Amino acid sequence: MSQETAKPEFGKWRSFLWPVHGYELKKILPMFLMFFFISFNYTILRDTKDTLVVTAAGAEAIPFLKTFGVVPAAILFMIIYAKLSNVLSRENLFYVTLLPFVIFFGLFAFVFYPAREALLPHASSEALRSFLPQGWSGFAEAYHNWMYSLFYILAELWGSVVLSLLFWQFANQITRVTEAKRFYSLFGLGANVALLASGTAIIYASDIRSKLPEGVDAWQVSLNYLMGMVVIAGLAVMAIYWWINRNILTDPRFYDANQEKAPGKKKKAKMSLTDSFKFIFSSKYILCLAALVIAYGISINLVEVTWKSQVKLQYPNYNDYSTFMGGFSRWTGFVTILMMLFVGGNLIRLKGWGFAAMVTPVVLLITGIGFFTFVIFSDNLAGYISALGTTPLFLAVFFGAAQNIMSKSAKYSLFDPTKEMAYIPLDDDLKVKGKAAVDVVGARLGKSGGSIIQLGLLTLAPLAAITPYIGAILFVIIGIWIVAVISLNKQFLSLTTTPPDSTDKGEPHEAEAAS
Repeated sequence: MSQETAKPEFGKWRSFLWPVHGYELKKILPMFLMFFFISFNYTILRDTKDTLVVTAAGAEAIPFLKTFGVVPAAILFMIIYAKLSNVLSRENLFYVTLLPFVIFFGLFAFVFYPAREALLPHASSEALRSFLPQGWSGFAEAYHNWMYSLFYILAELWGSVVLSLLFWQFANQITRVTEAKRFYSLFGLGANVALLASGTAIIYASDIRSKLPEGVDAWQVSLNYLMGMVVIAGLAVMAIYWWINRNILTDPRFYDANQEKAPGKKKKAKMSLTDSFKFIFSSKYILCLAALVIAYGISINLVEVTWKSQVKLQYPNYNDYSTFMGGFSRWTGFVTILMMLFVGGNLIRLKGWGFAAMVTPVVLLITGIGFFTFVIFSDNLAGYISALGTTPLFLAVFFGAAQNIMSKSAKYSLFDPTKEMAYIPLDDDLKVKGKAAVDVVGARLGKSGGSIIQLGLLTLAPLAAITPYIGAILFVIIGIWIVAVISLNKQFLSLTTTPPDSTDKGEPHEAEAAS
């Protein structure tokens, strides 16, 4: 009998708050710290990249960077990563992948940014601006501020490469299924604790202008602090990884090298983009699931650019913009922790799958109406709003922040659990292939769909002129999302209420118990 199964079951409150045996702290604490530092850097890099690009190049540059920068860079990375994985050990591959990020972010603050004026291509940028249509000025600005654009691309890749790939690949390799059921939720809380810590760190580093003597570049000082923390946290991740390999993977209580070679393990289905589309349209159930994932990605992307352009108008200075984003991240972490602890599981259990799945699009719809109303009708509302002692711009920024905070917390606590729960009543073939198809199509279309829509509109007019159309498209996307939830809920209920003697192999009752 293993150490784990020999231990008694946890009590009700212990299993809810801290389902960890004492001896397991040796394994979970290093993994928790590793995830904390990666998430800490993720928030700092996310907010800093927005501060750099939006303040210098404008929010109009974001769709171009995501379409022509992030996607090609991700493809290039995966090609290089696949090649390196054939010649390097797993441990060395981790270091070789992570170290270039740490080096670049350190060089950016202490070498590239101080020399920015000498490195910017002024003449060719002017030529490009004169050649491109007015709506594509964001492309010219992204080219002119190429250092910030490169920072933006690598900061975007940090989440995909270091968080999603390196950490979770490592965690899945060294964690048993019984451990994952107890440990992974704690990692999720750790990520949001990191949001609180990194948000506070951003505010501290950015709100430093009043403490500096006149003539000192306050943003340079803030950037040194921020990237210094990123470098230290990145080195801490590598140190913890090294320690785990030397002290955890050599302990048979926590890791058995033969577990990766265990027979009967089912490999994840790999499907091409074409095969994924065919599979999605062959099943109404899978089609609805794909619609949920794609609609969320497009909705967040559509509101992001417009909101960040308003934040730039409200906070045009680098330090002020960064301070605001730090506060935004801190509030996101706080609200998400509350949602995960007290709302997510309870709402699914008490109100059912359909109600819980409907919360995220409804939250986006309500806050989206408020946000776009203040953006589009700001001139008409100026008199009424001034009576409240504020401005339409401030309220637009406020509602945009509320939309992002509530939508992200709803995603982590409700959208993700209900999405994964929807796979439970399916047969094994649909579970494996359906999830692979949704992940391929949903991830690609969700992330790039909003940017492609904005690029198409920007060829016709500047961002300020196309904002009403972006709002209209957003509400159409959310409407499709809501219809998909209603349809999927009916299908989900029909599967989970099947009698025990049906031909569904008993799987629906597992879902019924979970809900």
